[in-house]
Amino acid sequence: VQLVESGGGLVQPGGSLRLSCTASGFTFRSYAMSWYRQDPGKERELVAVIWSGGASTDYADSVKGRFIISRDDAKNTVYLQMNSLKLEDTAVYYCKAVGPGYVFWGQGTQVTVAS
Repeated sequence: VQLVESGGGLVQPGGSLRLSCTASGFTFRSYAMSWYRQDPGKERELVAVIWSGGASTDYADSVKGRFIISRDDAKNTVYLQMNSLKLEDTAVYYCKAVGPGYVFWGQGTQVTVAS
C-alpha cells in the first residue's frame, strides 16, 4: 500500500497550488480520502475530506471557499486545489485513506506560503 503526495512547494500569499495524492495497493474507490496538515508544534488537523463516490465533501472552516478537494477514481488520485493561500496555510500536508477496516497515510508534502 502506498499513498504518494506531490505538488507542494513555496508560494506567495494569494497564490495557488494543487496537491496530488496517488494511491496503490488497495481499492481506492471504496475509500474516503482526506487531506490533513500539520505545522511543527501543533496537532495534525483535518483540511478536507471526500467520501467514496465523490459526491460528498467537507472542509475545515479555515479553508472553506479557498480549497477544493476532488478525486479521480480512474487514476487512483485525490487532489487538493488550494487558492488564495495565506501565511497560516504553511504546513506539511498529508493524504489519508479510510476504508473498511484500514487507515493509510502518505508521507506528506511541504507547503510554504511566504512573501
